[in-house]
Formats: sequence, structure tokens, C-alpha cells
Amino acid sequence: MTMEFSSAPSPTDKFMVSPWMDVVGRLLFERPKLMQSLAKFETKLFEDRFDDIPVTSPVWVSGLARSGSTVLLELLAEHPQVATQRYRDFPPLFTPILWNKLVDYMPFKDDKPAERAHKDGIYVTSESPEAFEEPIWMNFFPHLHKRVWDETFSGDDGHPEFEEFLRAHIRKLLFVRDGQRYLAKANYNTTRLEYLLKMFPDARFVVPVRGPIWHIASLMKQHKLFVQGEVNHPEARAHLARAGHFEFGLDRMPINCGNESAAAEIAGLWAEGKEAEGWALQWAEVYGYLAERFEANPALAEAALVVRYEDLCEKPDLVMQQIIEHCRLDASPDIVERARLRLHPPEYYRPEFSPEELHAIRGRTANVAHYFGYKAAS
Repeated sequence: MTMEFSSAPSPTDKFMVSPWMDVVGRLLFERPKLMQSLAKFETKLFEDRFDDIPVTSPVWVSGLARSGSTVLLELLAEHPQVATQRYRDFPPLFTPILWNKLVDYMPFKDDKPAERAHKDGIYVTSESPEAFEEPIWMNFFPHLHKRVWDETFSGDDGHPEFEEFLRAHIRKLLFVRDGQRYLAKANYNTTRLEYLLKMFPDARFVVPVRGPIWHIASLMKQHKLFVQGEVNHPEARAHLARAGHFEFGLDRMPINCGNESAAAEIAGLWAEGKEAEGWALQWAEVYGYLAERFEANPALAEAALVVRYEDLCEKPDLVMQQIIEHCRLDASPDIVERARLRLHPPEYYRPEFSPEELHAIRGRTANVAHYFGYKAAS
């Protein structure tokens, strides 16, 4: 998400959204057809410059939030071949060429690295890569993030207008960033990988997964922080909704992986204050759905590399090398070395669950955790 960077001591002060961003965001996102029209206008202006750029093996990093997807995005974004969306691209996401030309003439004030609102030790600037593909999906599929709707997409789905738009948008980013390969962190795409593979048969997916107990502890910590941040800064709530972030906060919404009753149960558990069990069921639903699709679709299984967060932290150089090879990127010893120096198990919190919560987590996640190589929910 894109927030006003602040050095204020209060954790929730990092949720402040600058007035100009709030106004422009509201102006654009309350008019979805206007954004599409502006994008088409931009396409007509610059099509001759980007239309012949090939979209080759686009890369998506997609897993449940707090699985390590951000650090993977940041490391892969350092590769000279790739282009990705950045904090500076929001809110006029649909017109990256025109907006970036304008931004180049607008020096950012105090654009020093600042820890993001998540309070997780990740520091960002306006040039840092960020997950901004979701607003495009929401524009063309307005049912998304409404619990009653099935949010899965299969290889049989089709939306020609969206597909044409996404291909053009990717080419625009490659043009703007002088890149050869598109890279995106898009956690909600866990339920859309087969559709993306239909659109881009040579696509590569990196799917981070994390042991349930530590993962759920992180999810709970973030939700609590985001709720307080949105209470203290109401403008952040609308901002996060525009950016397509419904994982945490006052508008938190379960991911419906094709099982409406499970999504309703997750929401019910959260409403009852059973945070750990609700997140455990969400974990099992997301990764259970992925496991099912990998088993049913060999082409998808081949296109996807599952990266266990624990392996990434324990053997960062080896795992990073595997990721680069899987993504069909040129060898990059520098990125492998940066991964080795940067990655380690988190030290900023510890899971503190009651025996009842641990029992619920293990009961909800055991079968799926076993599929991903976890002998016991951990």
C-alpha cells in the first residue's frame, strides 16, 4: 500500500494518507469507466511505442498475505530484466506512461527509506516495488471481495476486454521501466493462476507458503495493527480499499476459494473473536485450493514453484537461486548474495497461543500442512 511516509513515533501514524492522494484516489476510483477511458486514450497516444514489446514469461508472486511475498517481490525486482509496479504509480495506475512522465518532473519530498505501515522491518521509498495489480481486476470484475461470490477463476474463464487491457498494461510498464519481463506480487491471484496460465502459457508463478502457527500469528498481528491504524486515520480505510487490500483492517474479507460455506464460517469465527481458528481455516482454504489445482493440472504445477518461508530463511542463497532459475531469469549472483545477507527468521514477534487455539490451528490445517511438507502444524 502507499502511505504518507512519516517519522512520527506512533505506529499508526504511518497509516496517514496525504490529502492529494486521497482526493485523486477518490476522483479516479469512484469512476471506474473514466479510468478505462483514460487508459484507452493513453494507449492511442503511445501504442506505436509499446505495441511490439513481447510479453514473455510474466512472473507472479502469489500466496496468502504474510507468507514472504513482499521480500520475494523486492529481491526479484532488483533483477535488471524485470519491470514491476512501484509506490509512485498510485493512484493513476491505469495510465502509467502519462503519470510517470509527470512524476519525473515532481521531485518527491523527503523520499528517504521509511518502514512501511506493517511494522515488519521492511523499508520502502516511492521507487520500491508494490502490489498494484488488484485494482485492475476489481475494475473489470466488480464482484471481487464480496464474500458471497466465488472468487476462483479457471482456464475456461474468459473476459476479452480485461485480457486485452492487462496485456497492454504489462507492455506499458515494460516500456516505462525499460524491462523485458513483467513481475507482480498479487496475493489474490492464488485463485486465478489457471486463468493467467491460459492467457500467458509461458507464465511463471512463485507461491510462498509458511507454517500455519507462525503464519497465523503474523496475520493476527497485522490485522490488529491495521484496525487501529484505520480507526486513527479513517482516510486509510478508503485508500486500502482502492488499492485492493482487504486482508486486514475494518473491511477485512475472507477469500472465497469456491466454498461459500467455508468463507461464511471464516467470517463467523472472526466475528465471534476466534481469530486464530478463523485464520487457520482461511490458511487451509487458500493452500488447500492450490494443492487441489496443482494435483489436477500438471501444467499449472510445472509453472508454479512453491517456496516455503522457512526454507527461504534457512537457505536463502540456495532457494533464491532456484527461484531465479524457475522464473527463467538470467543468473544473478548479486541477488542471491543479497538474499543470503538479508533473510533470517523474524525476530519482531513470537506466537503466543492458548492450548485451545493451538488445538484449533492444528485441527484446521493438518492435512493441507502435510501436503506442503510440514510434519505438524508449526
